[in-house]
Amino acid sequence: MLKILPQHVAAADPGLVPASLWTREYLRQARAVKGVGELTLCLTRPDGTASRFVTLVPPEGKLDAETWLHVERTVKFLLWSRGGAKVLLAGARAPEFARRLSACYSADGARAFDADFNVRLFETELRFEAVPRGALPPESTSHVTLGRHLDGCRIGFDLGGSDRKCAAVIDGKVVHSEEVKWDPYFQSDPAYHLAGIRDSLRRAAAHLPKVDAIGGSSAGVYIGNKVRVASLFRGVTDRTVFERDVKEMFVRLAEEWKVPFEVLNDGDVTALAASMSLGRNAVLGVAMGTSVAAGYVDRSGNLTNWLSELAFVPVDYRADAPADEWSGDRGCAVQYFSQQAVGRLLPSAGIITPPGMRLPEQLEMLQERMQAGDDRAPKVYEAVGVAFGYAIAHFVDFYDMEAVLSMGRVTTGSGGDLISEVARRVLATEFPELRVDMLAPDERDRRHGQAVAAASLAPTSRQ
Repeated sequence: MLKILPQHVAAADPGLVPASLWTREYLRQARAVKGVGELTLCLTRPDGTASRFVTLVPPEGKLDAETWLHVERTVKFLLWSRGGAKVLLAGARAPEFARRLSACYSADGARAFDADFNVRLFETELRFEAVPRGALPPESTSHVTLGRHLDGCRIGFDLGGSDRKCAAVIDGKVVHSEEVKWDPYFQSDPAYHLAGIRDSLRRAAAHLPKVDAIGGSSAGVYIGNKVRVASLFRGVTDRTVFERDVKEMFVRLAEEWKVPFEVLNDGDVTALAASMSLGRNAVLGVAMGTSVAAGYVDRSGNLTNWLSELAFVPVDYRADAPADEWSGDRGCAVQYFSQQAVGRLLPSAGIITPPGMRLPEQLEMLQERMQAGDDRAPKVYEAVGVAFGYAIAHFVDFYDMEAVLSMGRVTTGSGGDLISEVARRVLATEFPELRVDMLAPDERDRRHGQAVAAASLAPTSRQ
């Protein structure tokens, strides 16, 4: 295996093998191999759009284990960041990798979870196919023009795994904003989720003379307000119940309220919030909450049809990296930039939690320890910051970005400031050639900014 020596090592997570450093070292060695060639990975989507990614692979017999790791991890990143129902491979060793990826991303393969989710996302089997370069479709991306609507009386909500936030907005001014704790994560009855969402909408509406539009955000993939995949409903394991009561939940809510109604991935709303409030484009937004949500605003200020489900992208290449308890895969971002990361890192920092304490309460305890000056608390945030800095350098390889905005419960308080500070330090020392601004909202927007931005999603009927 490649020898990677990060300049920054967190005391609470010393074994981190950053994907960014590993990939740079792999490509450096691959370029030195005689006969190295280009492999193009092209992801196509049912709407006719496609995206390409080009990498290098040496001939068979050189760096074989490393090359397979590089190709498989890159494909996984592309599937969860850009999304695609079919992956076309062209160039060096394309037939070989198409066969191996087909086996890996099959019902009985190592990436069965990813393959199954891809079916739920695009409602078709994931396929890998080797083709001549000339058969690859051109790159194309759909642009989503939702957002930036501030007129009228609006409701915006953000549904997290430990709380739901809701805001009432009149002509762009917030007149009400609140956070209500709930526990939707493993609820098997969707009636629980529906009752909570209805309650928040009614509470916000009570602060408005009327309701002209409603917008919402939550971790997951939403197409036409239909729930395709969402961690919020992961407890609804019965597919029949999901199809009947969850898939069109927001469609039915729109019918109840009889106003324009839009729901997006909360990462998209995070990126939109950054673009709107800071006047920046080419922004990747990352929400560190119950899970990891992300979104991307391109250079034109538009959202795209990319998935940006970065909870599942690999950011750590060590063989014994922590496993995601949902997908089972190792080294995925959810274990580094979420409440799950906090729960994992607390013992390593020397903070032992009471048996049975839930992750939201563990985060609250960490925040209290940080505020009280407990010298163990910064070790958790430092580990998150180190991993985040290295991850940003990896994200740059897949996104045309000039800035990254971090939000969510994990970034609340002085601990969030430390995460950003450490990440900036990693970027400055390890990747001085990169020009990526670290953006952070003010304290209120860290917790409620997504709900406020969500309120701007839907145009009113008079627009």
